[in-house]
Amino acid sequence: MPRPYRNCQALPPDRGNGITGPKPDKGMNVIQSMTGFASAKGQMGAYGWNWELRSVNAKGLDLRLRVPDWIGGLEAALRTRLGAALSRGSVTLSLRVQREDDAGTLAVNQAQLDAVLTALAQVEERAHEKGVSLGPTRASDILGQRGVLEQVSAEDDTAPLRDALLKAFEPLLAEFLDMRAAEGRALNDVLNTQIAQIEALTASAAAAAVDRRADMAEALRHALARVLDNAAGADEDRVAQELALIAVKADITEELDRLTAHVGAARDLLAADGPVGRKLDFLTQEFNREANTLCSKSQSKALTAIGLELKAVIDQLREQVQNVE
Repeated sequence: MPRPYRNCQALPPDRGNGITGPKPDKGMNVIQSMTGFASAKGQMGAYGWNWELRSVNAKGLDLRLRVPDWIGGLEAALRTRLGAALSRGSVTLSLRVQREDDAGTLAVNQAQLDAVLTALAQVEERAHEKGVSLGPTRASDILGQRGVLEQVSAEDDTAPLRDALLKAFEPLLAEFLDMRAAEGRALNDVLNTQIAQIEALTASAAAAAVDRRADMAEALRHALARVLDNAAGADEDRVAQELALIAVKADITEELDRLTAHVGAARDLLAADGPVGRKLDFLTQEFNREANTLCSKSQSKALTAIGLELKAVIDQLREQVQNVE
């Protein structure tokens, strides 16, 4: 029984792509690659920072953020922005924030100063009672006492810094998405070329199938004659059914029809809006299935050679599809 055509309605769904940043014009599809990179530097007051955002292909969306945990709410906000802009890929975001005055500032510990001055007054009073003359006390002598002058770090409100970082993140994300789009455009050209090769090889297979038709008919006639000569008393209808079944198993019309349909489906996906990587990956599996069946049914050197070339091109297509978002 003929197999039903496995159309794209059975393909797994992809997530939507709510990009915050540059978006393509409505109606114009832009394939996004999962490979991208962007970096940037920034400064606000005493704070300086370095961004680095990169991604490679992955089955789903894997966000790995390395950002300072002392900036409240920053990581959650960045995850939200990345999750809205991307659907697939292993994404790594690194942020290093430095403060120019990380050494801190010097401040007088008032309690310790009072304790030192009280002790100094007691020393001077006792010395006077004993008739001991002391030299004048200098401020540097007091500041040199342990604990009087100490190093402190400012306890700043990190909200202004967080807001500045999130604002600076937008152009970084836009640059990152631009690179993924540029990679996607190059990838689109490669995919279209490979799909065209599959289409041409499918047409060659159809022509080779026509060329082998006479040979297949002659082979079947010889097979029928041998069976009838050696099957005295056999049911001729049953023999005819078996030979017809052999002929059906050698027919590649359905495989060629499905390959042609898959070519159309692939082009539709490349022209569709939104992430299509998973659907294309599924479709390459269907391409490969039909090419395998074609090779197994070929019974022709020419057709087998075309089938093997088809499998090679489909394998190359599948490798490229792994990078499509």
